[in-house]
Amino acid sequence: MKSDNQLKLDVTDELAWDPAVNATNIGVIVNNGVVTLTGHLDTFAEKHAVERAVRRVAGVRGIAVELDVKLAPSHKRSDSEIAQAATNALRWHALVPADRIKVEVEDGWVTLSGEVDWGYQSASAEQGIRPLVGVRGLTNAITIKARVNNKDVAEQITAALRRHAEREAHRIGVEVEGGVVTLRGTVSSMSEHDAALGAAFAAKGVSRVVDKLEIDA
Repeated sequence: MKSDNQLKLDVTDELAWDPAVNATNIGVIVNNGVVTLTGHLDTFAEKHAVERAVRRVAGVRGIAVELDVKLAPSHKRSDSEIAQAATNALRWHALVPADRIKVEVEDGWVTLSGEVDWGYQSASAEQGIRPLVGVRGLTNAITIKARVNNKDVAEQITAALRRHAEREAHRIGVEVEGGVVTLRGTVSSMSEHDAALGAAFAAKGVSRVVDKLEIDA
């Protein structure tokens, strides 16, 4: 297991290495493997890039994001401009049923709502909005239509976990109730953790994934 000092150094180096991140204004605090990020960023897209960078670092057991997005003057847009850009982005995204998703914008914060059939459609909608100029934050309130057989979904997710991360699958328990999946157990890294959540969320009809996994870094 890495010491907190070593983990802080690794996280700092990873942020400095990522070309999508300006690490100058980012503070890193590590306590018992949990990384807290503080500071101010120019765009919401960069905030997401920072989170992805930290998740790549081996030994990270958790992340607390206390980063604020303070748009650079050149990035500021009106709510109506952002709403129009978001609507167009969803309309042009091949993986998103744009006619089933509603966009609301208030003070640069985008809220997505509506109902879709698959988790990846909800995730794709979020991915399409995140890099838009002027966006300060995003709330994904899209729901997934629940029409699942609990046993079948549990078996499908377990099989997917074996395919994606065979050495970890036996340590993960899957519970399904009315479209809500709960994962319990331990994994060895943040990347394994994210892969398990992704596998569960990819099943048709899954509306929410409850994360009870622990990282045994």
